[in-house]
Amino acid sequence: MTSPSTSLPSRCSTPLPAPETLVGLGLGCNLGDAPGNIARALRLVEERGAARVEKISRVYRTPPWGPVAQPDFANACALARTKLAPQRLLAALKGIEADMGRQAGERWGPRLIDLDILFYGDVRLDEPGLTIPHKHLFDRAFVLIPLAEIAPDLRIAGRLVGAAARALDAADMEIWPARD
Repeated sequence: MTSPSTSLPSRCSTPLPAPETLVGLGLGCNLGDAPGNIARALRLVEERGAARVEKISRVYRTPPWGPVAQPDFANACALARTKLAPQRLLAALKGIEADMGRQAGERWGPRLIDLDILFYGDVRLDEPGLTIPHKHLFDRAFVLIPLAEIAPDLRIAGRLVGAAARALDAADMEIWPARD
């Protein structure tokens, strides 16, 4: 009499789901309906499967960065979960920017939408076109203040986001007024 086989198959027929990674996204716009463009970009991030958005900061009005005379920016941050590798996430975000109508222009110039990866889990990466954490994350109040609003206890590269935000001058920032 033989006993039934109790061995497990060597390969699983159903692939395991890819793990999700917590990422921070920075969003900015100073052309057209700036808050509306930020909201549309976040919808496209989800609709296209780039990431699942979990938290979104309020939209802040901030003066432009750089030497170009231009309108104030609307800036916000989001926390999301993604299954995409960093370079693939960046490509997805750049695709959304292009599809929304962003065109190449002057550095720090006006833009219809700007999507940045602020952090990607605990990953540290320095490649052409992509540095994680974002190389200016801790220098720019217009990024760090909205991020601290939704994740003050988050540690990025050993630094506490809330404490780092409190150390920056945010006197020229205000909450974007709600629409009537």
